[in-house]
Amino acid sequence: MTYRGRFAPSPTGHLHFGSLVAAVGSWLCARHAGGTWLVRVEDIDPPREMPGSAESILAALPAFGLTADARPLFQSSRIAAYDDAFEQLKANGQVFPCWCSRNDLAGGLHLDGQCLAPPAPDRVPAWRLHVPDREIRFDDALQGPQTQNLRLTAGDFVIRRVEGYYAYQLACVVDDAFQGITQVVRGNDLLDSTARQIYLQRCLGLPEPGYLHLPLALDANGRKLSKSEQARPVDPTDPLPALRRALHFLDLPVTTHATTPQALLAEALAVFDPALLPRCSERMAA
Repeated sequence: MTYRGRFAPSPTGHLHFGSLVAAVGSWLCARHAGGTWLVRVEDIDPPREMPGSAESILAALPAFGLTADARPLFQSSRIAAYDDAFEQLKANGQVFPCWCSRNDLAGGLHLDGQCLAPPAPDRVPAWRLHVPDREIRFDDALQGPQTQNLRLTAGDFVIRRVEGYYAYQLACVVDDAFQGITQVVRGNDLLDSTARQIYLQRCLGLPEPGYLHLPLALDANGRKLSKSEQARPVDPTDPLPALRRALHFLDLPVTTHATTPQALLAEALAVFDPALLPRCSERMAA
């Protein structure tokens, strides 16, 4: 099967260093395999989105030499596909409405396929996927063998929120299947989501891609670099310094000879081997 990878940012801010590392890592894996690299904008959470963010990210990627092989896919255009997946789960009796508040679920209570709160006809419920007491095992290409008991770690998790928005877990697996993704390369902060996504894939009869989780970039205080913590955006008008930092973060030798992002990426690709990526779960951003 031809390799197909993707970079899937959420439009909650400008492209920052942690996201650049994920984009570069996924691009290198795809190009190393002689495959396709796609971009997907995960714009299904309007309250968290920043106006102009999607356009900013999509404009920045080519400035760093990261050109996708097709037009970007916007999840906001895919609601009908999520509706179909939800109805499939509903018809199979795998989801249930839930009016529970966070206080109702305090202390790690397990719903076991049933809402703990009384039905409230005057309120719209969330919908949760019923998770059995089952271990999900998978082999991460970088972090190694993984085992997670979904009942203990995630419980019956939400796939459609009270506001009507579909949760990341459902939209992600539906679109990975739609785009034919064969390997998901992303930051280690999403490693914990993988077992839930694999279980959803099995519930929906979707193919299971491989997974490779890159080290998570931390700031000088040991905190995750994220848009929500106002990480400084990388500068697409002067891309070489940040691109060199991203390659260095991934333990790739970089030189000062390249004068364009494309030339620098070509140098990195010539020596790139996914097996030699740093296996730590997190590390400081230089």
